Order: sequence, then C-alpha cells, then structure tokens
Amino acid sequence: MKLSGNGNHPKEGSRIVVDPIRRIEDIRAISKLTESNPRDHLLFVMGVNNGLRVCDLIRIKVMDVRGLKVGDTLAIKESKTGKENILLVNRTVYKALKTYFDKVQPDDKEYLFPSRKGNSHIQSQAVSKLIKKWAKAINLKGNYGCHSMRKAFGYIQRTKYGVGFEILCKRYNHSSPTVTMRYLGIQDKEVHSILMNEIC
Repeated sequence: MKLSGNGNHPKEGSRIVVDPIRRIEDIRAISKLTESNPRDHLLFVMGVNNGLRVCDLIRIKVMDVRGLKVGDTLAIKESKTGKENILLVNRTVYKALKTYFDKVQPDDKEYLFPSRKGNSHIQSQAVSKLIKKWAKAINLKGNYGCHSMRKAFGYIQRTKYGVGFEILCKRYNHSSPTVTMRYLGIQDKEVHSILMNEIC
C-alpha cells in the first residue's frame, strides 16, 4: 500500500491491509483488557472465535442469541457476499454471552452490540478504533482494524491447530484457498522456515 502526501491516508484506489493478531498471548491480553466492558469483551471474543466479518456480527440482535448453548449455531447471511454462514457458540463465547446478559440485561429487540450514540448498532469504523486502541494498550506493533479479529481466527486456527487453507477457505466463504492465503498475510519467514525441513 502506498501512502499519499497526507501521511496516514492511503493513495486513492489502494487498499489498507490490516494485520491478524498473530500471538495467542496477545489475544488473551486483549480479552483480559476488555473484561471490564461486557459489550466490548463479547465483541472481541465472538470475533476471534468465529472469523465472521464485523459488519455481520454487529447486525446480530439479542433475541438471535439468547438461549443459545455451547455447540448451538446461528444462521448468518453475509451482507457482503449474500452467502449463508454460521456463528457457533463455543465455551468461550458462551461464557462471554452469559456475562453480558447477566451484567447488561439487554432487551431482546436491542442490537447485541449497541452504539453509544442513538439506537443503532456500533459501526465498523468504531470497532476499528477500538481494536487499534486495544492493540496500542498492549504495545502491539502493526496495523490493526476490524478485520484483525477475523484474520486472527484464521491465523491461530492454522498455526496452533493445524487447520488447512481449504477448510479456512470454506469458513471464510472465499473463492479459493489462494485468496485465503493472501488474506491471512503469509510472511516470508514462514516460507523460509519450511526450507529447514530435511527431505533426505
């Protein structure tokens, strides 16, 4: 990405690429950091555990997830692609949901992640600002935004759990595993590391 003369603004027509949160320790640090705010904590936990786009997470209403147990799913229609996807409640998401419901006691008709301004949901730009703030708070270097949670999901699934690009491609509803590889930002050092594997 080329920057324009305005400093941090990208050149017209170029894309801003955000980093995944690559270390499980950093993910846990942000999770801990957000515990004092049940809405923000749930947003982060749900984001890194499901790999859905923020624009789809923020449209969820309380009634959509109230009563869901571990292993339950919620059908999601992706706003960007129109494709079907799911949100799954694992143990971590369930715990964050329970804490949110106990402390906030939201109405069923409310958005799960309400904006502090008006009656709508939080906006993607506001989520990006939150993630930048959390990254800065734990001294995480790099460029972070709302896609960082979605990318963190794939990166950790791949590096910690050995999930292949074909499976992640399916989860992300990408057109090919190549798109997923590019999306997750495969680094040169990762390619170099395989050269140390002795074949004969």
